[in-house]
Amino acid sequence: MRKLVCIVAIVGMAGAPAAARAQQEHPIQLALLNPVQIFPETDAIRGVRLNLLYGKNSAMTGADFGLVNHTTGDVLGFQWGLVGMTEGGFTGWQDNAVNITKGTFKGFQSGLVNSAASGEGFQWGAVNHSRNFRGLQLAIVNYAERLHGVQVGLINIIKEGGFFPVFPIVNWSLEEGS
Repeated sequence: MRKLVCIVAIVGMAGAPAAARAQQEHPIQLALLNPVQIFPETDAIRGVRLNLLYGKNSAMTGADFGLVNHTTGDVLGFQWGLVGMTEGGFTGWQDNAVNITKGTFKGFQSGLVNSAASGEGFQWGAVNHSRNFRGLQLAIVNYAERLHGVQVGLINIIKEGGFFPVFPIVNWSLEEGS
């Protein structure tokens, strides 16, 4: 029985380095097309990330540049490229042609299409979208399910609690809880 316990313990410890590796941070990342990148997608980057075609990491703090920038966790800093996809939260400036933040966004989104599950700050583009936004949306088409702020654009839509549900040029909602 002791031998079995020892074998189970040794086998269990063999997986520990892989689990610890998932938590590593690196100061720089260079990616061609994930998984062809210096560090695996499970690692976080704190510094500079350059994604020539498509790069993916667990988290990013610092400057993020590339064609497609993908993060499964949170981003803190500046992101620039063609497409920025953040599955977690984003704090800072997201400046891509297409910006997608599935978590909470805080800061400035600038691009043709900006989307945040919830957000606080400023969205500037051709199309802005958020389920719950606090701040200013400036675009041709602005959409918010709930808004505490102002929309300026050709078409402005506030699904719940807006001064108007749909209105051209300017629309607003100053309801608390938005």
